[in-house]
Amino acid sequence: MSEQNALSHLRVLDLSRVLAGPWASQMLADLGADVIKVERPGTGDDTRAWGPPFLHDIEGKETGESAYFLSTNRNKRSLTVDITTEEGQKIVRDLATRSDIVIENFKRGGLAAYGLDYESIRQIAPRIIYCSITGFGQTGPYAERAGYDFLIQAMGGLMSVTGRADHEAGAGPMKVGVALTDVLTGLYASNAILAALAYRERTGIGQHIDLALFDVQVATLVNQASNYLVSGKPPVRLGNSHPNIVPYQDFPTADGYMVIAVGNDTQFRRLCTVADCAALADDPRFASNRERVHHRDTLVALLRERTRERTTHDWVSALEAAGVPCGPINDLAEVFADPQAVARGLRVDLPHPAGTAPGVASPIRLSHTPVQYRRAPPTLGQHTEELLTDVLGYDEKQIAALAARRII
Repeated sequence: MSEQNALSHLRVLDLSRVLAGPWASQMLADLGADVIKVERPGTGDDTRAWGPPFLHDIEGKETGESAYFLSTNRNKRSLTVDITTEEGQKIVRDLATRSDIVIENFKRGGLAAYGLDYESIRQIAPRIIYCSITGFGQTGPYAERAGYDFLIQAMGGLMSVTGRADHEAGAGPMKVGVALTDVLTGLYASNAILAALAYRERTGIGQHIDLALFDVQVATLVNQASNYLVSGKPPVRLGNSHPNIVPYQDFPTADGYMVIAVGNDTQFRRLCTVADCAALADDPRFASNRERVHHRDTLVALLRERTRERTTHDWVSALEAAGVPCGPINDLAEVFADPQAVARGLRVDLPHPAGTAPGVASPIRLSHTPVQYRRAPPTLGQHTEELLTDVLGYDEKQIAALAARRII
């Protein structure tokens, strides 16, 4: 691998599937780590079947590679192995001794029966950094429960502050439009792994990382959790409004909607000037953010009367010129066509056995060790023979025998 990759000296054994674990390992892979994705023979990661949509080949035929799987598995090599067999377990253990990091998201204790849990692996690889991702963690009364993003968004409080307010039409709790808890857990996992690596570099000691979706969800409530802890009052759903800042929400325009995100009193005064309602900035009810929060409903109603008078484009142009944070509410076609997205190269297309696999670029921009897009997300078992040969030294006869018994 290129010496220009920050983590090219590391190997990751990825026993995880679906989203949280693969998101963490994709981040490490983007930064240069050699990630070996271990999958079940025949079916692989569950998300391979989570479609439509599926990738099409150059002839327009559906390939069976789901868009969901493609979103979180680039820069990895796929190895199929049946870990329920002794031979399969030996392959994984041997790979662990040649790896720096193991990531898994089985239920608590799920890998112990195969001798692939942390306590078993650390006996043969004492420097290993072993990251376990579960719904509720390795301890506590819910430790045995399975955890799914939707469930965790509900139990962890996110849905209690997401959705329209109770007095509005369509009120009710709502999940976020992407599996945000899984994604955030993947980000926390990669950060924890890098911290453990830094410690190992100084001490030579590996460690176990216990990461729970539930913990992550509660931690990432941020100001909403702090609002409760300080006030003792659980926050309520406010739709697109902000609990601590006004005006900071969506507003109707003559041809759609836009977002206005006023962060201070100066920006509010500029907004009022552009909207031809400068007197509002001097009104004692609205002159400070504290008062605007108290008189939210009155102010928002007055502003909405104004914003309906012009198109989204006209408002955005005028407000941007005045230094008021604002923008359109884009769909994904508009996002990827946006000049900023184009300039930043947010779409990447990688060579794939089917032709080309599109994806979203990493947002990490390192000046000396930039992210490199080395591989498209792998087809199932694409690198099995390569890995068994190059990493473990198996010969053709051994590989053929494993394949004949459907161990790989």
